[in-house]
Amino acid sequence: MLSTLLVGQSNVGTTSAAFLDIGIGARSLSMGGAFTAVANDVTALYWNPAGITHISRPSTHFYYAPWFADIDFTHGAAVVPMGRMGTIGIAITSVTMEEMPVRTLQDPEGTGELFEVSNLALAATYAKKLTDRFSFGLNLKLVQEKIWHMNAGGLAVDLGSLFVTKNSGVRIGMSVSNFGGKSAMEGYDTEVDYDVDETIYGNNDKIDAHLNAMKWPLPLVFRAGVSKDLIQSDIYKLTLAGDAVHPNNNVEYLNLGFEYIFRDILALRGGQAFLGMEDSKQGLTLGVGLNYQIPRGPRVTLDYAYRSFGVFENISGYSLN
Repeated sequence: MLSTLLVGQSNVGTTSAAFLDIGIGARSLSMGGAFTAVANDVTALYWNPAGITHISRPSTHFYYAPWFADIDFTHGAAVVPMGRMGTIGIAITSVTMEEMPVRTLQDPEGTGELFEVSNLALAATYAKKLTDRFSFGLNLKLVQEKIWHMNAGGLAVDLGSLFVTKNSGVRIGMSVSNFGGKSAMEGYDTEVDYDVDETIYGNNDKIDAHLNAMKWPLPLVFRAGVSKDLIQSDIYKLTLAGDAVHPNNNVEYLNLGFEYIFRDILALRGGQAFLGMEDSKQGLTLGVGLNYQIPRGPRVTLDYAYRSFGVFENISGYSLN
């Protein structure tokens, strides 16, 4: 009898719109991405849309991170509570890079033309408290990828729920991100001249045709998280959080993190993402935040996140709330 050892496959590179996997928010990322059950600021639009029901006044968020290979990653969002009618939000995520020269086998030094690559996601959100302890949220997203003359796009949906236990104050969150159809690149660069039958002499060997690019699914992600304010007083608060994540393009992993807030002014954070993913290059995450209430004005928060990526360059992220 032959025994077979089954080894889990990561499925890396089998989805489209990979930029949707890049987390947003310096606060949440410095906690190792363990934010599904915390989800109490505008970045909940990404991690768990149900969390925006815990925002009591109109709020905005802007996040910027210089990504690998001179790529710029930016995210902006706003949330508006509407009382008993629920809470609405909008968000835009953009990945851009500088123009690059077009190179071919015939012109390896460049043809004189330039091309650009950009990715964009627009989201509209609605969330509502169904009870005093349970809330539900939904994102509807328009996703687009573009490279030179080619583009791909489609619609996606995010769903989230958040439950706060009555006595212990434990928060339990669940979310499904990027649920949608498959997409494929289309555009001018797929056009070709085609010879229907090369064995026939004198026929039209330059019939206009185009190549059908293969369709790929979006990076579907299931998240389940738990968090608790372990210590809370008028002077400081300590929050612990953990997420279990199941993506369709990689193996399952855990995110763990903490947040320590002193006098509601200074926040120190740390975490570890992708625990259990053997091939992950991301290591420890650290962060700090400053919170200031402008007299007779808005509350302003500045957050910074540091993420270690092993042999690759480390990534910093900056948030303004």
